[in-house]
Amino acid sequence: MTSRKPDEPLARNSRLRLVRPRALATARRAVTTRRTRPAPRPPEGTPPRAELARQARHVLADAVRIARWAAVERGATTAPRSGPGAVPAQERAAAALNLTPGQIRAGWDRARLAGLVELHGDTARPGWRLHAWDRDDSAVLRGWVALFDAWSLVHPAPEGVEPSAVAEVVEALPQVLSLLQLSQGPVLVPALLDLLGQRVEELREERCEVPGAEQAPGTTEAAETTGAPAVHGTDGLPALLDWALEGLAAVGALTLDPGAEGRHATLTPLGNWAVWVKLEQICVAAQSPAGNIEQSAEDMLRGCARLTPGPARAEYRAWLAARTLSSAVTELLTVARGEDALLRGLAFEALRVVGAPAEAEVRATVAEPSLRPYALLWLAEYEGADPDDAQEVLTREESTWLWVDTAAAVADHGESELLVRHLDSAVQGTVPALLDEIRAVGHPRTVQVLVALAAAHPDPALAKAVRRAAFQVHTGGA
Repeated sequence: MTSRKPDEPLARNSRLRLVRPRALATARRAVTTRRTRPAPRPPEGTPPRAELARQARHVLADAVRIARWAAVERGATTAPRSGPGAVPAQERAAAALNLTPGQIRAGWDRARLAGLVELHGDTARPGWRLHAWDRDDSAVLRGWVALFDAWSLVHPAPEGVEPSAVAEVVEALPQVLSLLQLSQGPVLVPALLDLLGQRVEELREERCEVPGAEQAPGTTEAAETTGAPAVHGTDGLPALLDWALEGLAAVGALTLDPGAEGRHATLTPLGNWAVWVKLEQICVAAQSPAGNIEQSAEDMLRGCARLTPGPARAEYRAWLAARTLSSAVTELLTVARGEDALLRGLAFEALRVVGAPAEAEVRATVAEPSLRPYALLWLAEYEGADPDDAQEVLTREESTWLWVDTAAAVADHGESELLVRHLDSAVQGTVPALLDEIRAVGHPRTVQVLVALAAAHPDPALAKAVRRAAFQVHTGGA
């Protein structure tokens, strides 16, 4: 705010300093008091990050070449997809890069899953990781981990297998990876199969499913009719384990070798590091004072509110890893629809960690007034906008609504001084203009925010004007 002399009345056009609004950062500062945790160290023998990044670059070399070609040749955007123009684009890419059409399709899928390219309708844009690929090891490793997480999409499941059986194996596989990581060496495939079978049975018991021997009559006949093999007990698991191990080998997470005693699997340095990272995230979250990994979305977000962004994102990842993504996204959006504005912003920050799987549900919330500004910012950043520039997608009214919502978060959780400083982030140029537009947007917390601001502001004249605005909103006056 501009300063004035003691005997000078408040100017009706008092200027506000125009700065880019950083709503969530402001709300987070309201409660950020806890010290950050020291970064855990990887197990002894883990290669340096530079070496891990070199290996990740090698795994994704073809994907990077295809992504860079597509960034120049916009007509290649539909190369691996069905529809008009797909085959010519594949042929152009194959000829230009000296790869087969199959390699082009596989590389394109990897590029998308690793965040090297982003699709917007029929247009491909280079992802931010592609821009940072040669200079940022962290971006490379994050891209490879995204591919590692999506291994089941890279390697299609065997035909004729029931989707429920595939889902069980995908859900049970982290246990297999943990055994490989703890073994620190090759493990025979039969031992992995035993563990997989035990974990699948545990999952079925948790869902209170009837064992295969006690299944309802006619189930086997139905499976035979559809052509899908029955997967009662551990039937069908050997083929699905082979599929999973081959899929993980395809993304560079493990190697499969025949061996003298039988076929065995061994985690690569990249795979070993990735499994350790995920186990560490779960352990850190489980050891947090709130026990975030076991909490509801609301309690988890409250537990993360006092963390700075880096540790908070680690908590989000651990919490998400313990749930199916669809249920986690639904739970986070339910919290976002609540009355706590701070949790609303944190819920969308957690959804940024989810990424692409949350796009459809986030896009659907654009029609909800209370979530629209957050959803628009999320979508803008997801589509490649710089976070500092994403605010430009909001209209004046949406920016004002977000300003009030953030002020509500600060009023509920922060200190009065921070609420006063929050005035600096308003997009309006004057105090009267800000008050007029605040009244117009109709935020349900407008009165409480104005009352809190009036009580906190040290300038008596400005505080009086804000109180008058609060009274007018409360009584429905102009």
